[in-house]
Amino acid sequence: MDYKNLLYEKTDNIAKITVNRPDAMNAQSRLLLEEIDNAFTQADEDDEVRVIIVAGAGKNFSAGHDLGSKEELEDRKEHPWPATAWGYSKRSERLHWNFGLHWRNIPKPTIAMVQGYCIMGGWMLASACDIIIASEDAKFSDSSARWGGQHVQYFTFPWDLGPRKAKEYLWTGDFIDGKEAWRLGMVNRVVPREHLEEETMELAKKIAECDPLALKFSKISVNQQMDIMGHTAAMRASYSFMTARQSLEMAGQPPAGVQAAKERDKGRDVK
Repeated sequence: MDYKNLLYEKTDNIAKITVNRPDAMNAQSRLLLEEIDNAFTQADEDDEVRVIIVAGAGKNFSAGHDLGSKEELEDRKEHPWPATAWGYSKRSERLHWNFGLHWRNIPKPTIAMVQGYCIMGGWMLASACDIIIASEDAKFSDSSARWGGQHVQYFTFPWDLGPRKAKEYLWTGDFIDGKEAWRLGMVNRVVPREHLEEETMELAKKIAECDPLALKFSKISVNQQMDIMGHTAAMRASYSFMTARQSLEMAGQPPAGVQAAKERDKGRDVK
């Protein structure tokens, strides 16, 4: 399969999906998100693949949603959606909720290899993976609350960080570096940037030694235990509340102070 915005490589039993928009800090356009989903499906349907790695080309894993690159703006003209709360909700649900849930439930181990900025949509992609290996210079953040929203669409942060830290980092928008992310338990390992690929590949090879059926059922078992505790239902409820809130903005009722907040944080905005 040919891809425009990502690279797909297979080495023995390991598939590597590399987001390849480094000039846009790997921001996630509609086309890119669809290609990521297709690449996950390709790896899932390949019986030779036992482990899937997700990476970002260049200095950063992903700076989040594409809010206005030339490619994205042209794509919106070619593939418009109704400029209504319903149109926005339909598009968002497909690209940001359904895709995230699909990636989380791929029946093969997935590893996010994170360096540099991993912001909002980038964090969603990483958090949908089973394992996260981060470089020391990784920087995770969600600025939604500071911009008048709640959080990202695929919202795992209370599970990844615990409720108190989730609130702190949502309300401050502060960056979480690789070492702090490891201390909080949101990433599995933190390594020097120069060893990130080597360490990730070594772990993937070790996991790929397992029987594929054992990998599949052990992953399902862990995910099912999380779902019995309410993982997916809780995220769905959070997503529904978030889209209801955003429908007000689509109806011409933006949250108070949004523009001022964005101006205030302009120096921290890397998207």
